[in-house]
Amino acid sequence: MLHDFIVKPVLDVGTGCFYSWIMSHGENPKLAKWPFFAADLLLLVCAYFVVSRGPETLDLWRSIVIVAAVGLGGYVSVLPFLKEYESSTKLAEVGELEGVVGQIDKVETIAAQITGATSRWQSVQEASERIVKQSTEISNRMTAEARAFSDFMKSTNDVEKTNLRLEVEKLRRVEGDWLQVLVHVQDHVFALHQSGVRSGQPALIENLTSFQGACHDASRRVGLGVFAAAPGEVFDPKRHQLVEGDASASAGRAIAGTLAPGYTFQGRLLRPVVVQLQADGAGATPPVEDPVETV
Repeated sequence: MLHDFIVKPVLDVGTGCFYSWIMSHGENPKLAKWPFFAADLLLLVCAYFVVSRGPETLDLWRSIVIVAAVGLGGYVSVLPFLKEYESSTKLAEVGELEGVVGQIDKVETIAAQITGATSRWQSVQEASERIVKQSTEISNRMTAEARAFSDFMKSTNDVEKTNLRLEVEKLRRVEGDWLQVLVHVQDHVFALHQSGVRSGQPALIENLTSFQGACHDASRRVGLGVFAAAPGEVFDPKRHQLVEGDASASAGRAIAGTLAPGYTFQGRLLRPVVVQLQADGAGATPPVEDPVETV
């Protein structure tokens, strides 16, 4: 009964003040302790009233009332401190819960960022795959075009080489033809000069010598060199040849005269000089006959 009439109203008042403080300040509250102390004092006064107003000898019920009042007063006086401790504990739990909620919010934010980064990475990966595919296609096309170009150049080179080979062969044939014609002309010039020498006319010999020199200069400009053997020169099978007889057996003998001039083309021996050897013991130079027209 004391609890219903004294402790409960005081507890309701203190608890109301306590929770109103928590809701308004949001920090560790300070519970109003005067209602509890007032209730404790009231209970002690009641116990004193029961002791002082009754007989000197305490009966069972009076003892129970006094003990209950004193014990309840002590409990009421300690109750605000317990409530403060409970509120501190709950406030700490609330703070930790707020921290956990904040961490959860951060985790959700990070999860959203990771989701966005993953989607962007997937986009980048898809773009990279497209680029790699396009690069492979371009590389394949370039390889095919390079192979086709190489085949075209090879076929072109083969055609060009064939054409050049035909042109070179044609030029060589033409060169051989005009070289034969030029050698033939020089043989006739040499024969004409020898005929003038045999005529014994100084003016004719001078004119024919000048003409022969001009023809030799013209031939030298295109690479054809004309040379002859001087009388009394030693026979050399590498530079001289005979119309008849063994050239190797005639080595070292003196040359009587030149029957046909020798020719070199661009430094290469084209035809040796056709010579006539002196007779054994003969000192005079025999007459020179017409040249042999050979190339």
